[in-house]
Amino acid sequence: MNSPPSSAQPRGERALVLHGGGSAGNAWEIGVVAGLCAAGLDVTEADLIIGTSAGSTAAAQITSAPPAELLAAILSAAPPPRTGPAGRGVPAPAANHMEITSRIIAAAADAADMRRRMGAAALDMDAGSDGSAQTRWRATVAARLPSQRWPQRSILITAVDAHTGDPVVFDRHSGVDLADAVAASTANGIGVPPYRIGDSRYIDGGYRRNENADLAAGYERVLVLSPFGGRSRHPQEWGMDLATQVGELRAGGSRVETIFPDGDSLAAFGTSMMDRSTRPPAARAGYEQGRALAGQLVKFWRGLEEGQGWAGCGQ
Repeated sequence: MNSPPSSAQPRGERALVLHGGGSAGNAWEIGVVAGLCAAGLDVTEADLIIGTSAGSTAAAQITSAPPAELLAAILSAAPPPRTGPAGRGVPAPAANHMEITSRIIAAAADAADMRRRMGAAALDMDAGSDGSAQTRWRATVAARLPSQRWPQRSILITAVDAHTGDPVVFDRHSGVDLADAVAASTANGIGVPPYRIGDSRYIDGGYRRNENADLAAGYERVLVLSPFGGRSRHPQEWGMDLATQVGELRAGGSRVETIFPDGDSLAAFGTSMMDRSTRPPAARAGYEQGRALAGQLVKFWRGLEEGQGWAGCGQ
C-alpha cells in the first residue's frame, strides 16, 4: 500500500477520480458527468483526472469529446449481440473471473503479494498465445476513444506490471500511446490477457488500489465517482478500500466528495456490469443522478462561498 500523503500543502485545486466498473460503470460515469454538465457543473475542467480500468476509458473520453456527445453515442448505439451462458454480452473467458480472483485474494498475504499472484496467474493463462487477442483488444479500446492523442491537461492512468506486481501510472510524458495506456489499465488479466507494451506486460489498474484516489494527494478538492460504491473485495487491513484512501486525502488537507450509484443506477446495472446491453440504462440513470447532484456539489467543486455566483458547463 502506498504511504499516506506526507504534506498538507495542496499542489493543485481540483481532481476528478474515475473508478472501474465494466461496461455499465463506464456508461454510468459518462452519464453522471453529462448530467452534472447539463445542470451547469463541468467537472471535466479538473486540474487532474485519474482513470482506473473502465474509468481510464472514461477519462480519455471526457477529455476529448463533450460529455453530451458521449452520452448521445451510448444511447443511440445498436444493441450488442448476446453471447451465451457466460452472461449477456460477457465473453465466455471472463465467466469465472470472480471465482479465480477471489481465490487469489484469499491466498495472498498482502496487497503486494496479491498483485504478484494476479500477474502470474494472468501470464500463465496467456502462455503460448499468438498475440491476436492483444491486437483485437487494442483495436476495441482505440475505437472507443474520440482521440488517440493525450490531452494537454493532466491525466493519470493506472496499471500493474504483470511480471513484478509493481504499480504503474501512465501519463502523457510516459512515452506510451493513449490507447495502449487505456488498454493496459483495462486488461483484467483473466477475461482480457495481460497487455504488452514494449518488453512489459500489464494488468488492470484496479489491482493497484481500488479507486486509486490517493494519487490525488495534495489537491484541494477531490471528487470520486465509484460505480462499485466504494466497496472492496480485499481485507480491510490492506487499505485498498476507498474509505481508507479518503481518510488519507483528508489527513493531507484535501476536501473529498464521492458519488456512488443510487437505486435507479444500481437497478440499471443488472446482474453483470460487463453486459454491454446495460450501457444505455446505466448512462440514463447516471445522467439523472448527475443532474440531481449538481446543486449540492457546485460550491464544493468551485470553492465558492455563500452568495457567490457560478458559471455553467463550458463557461
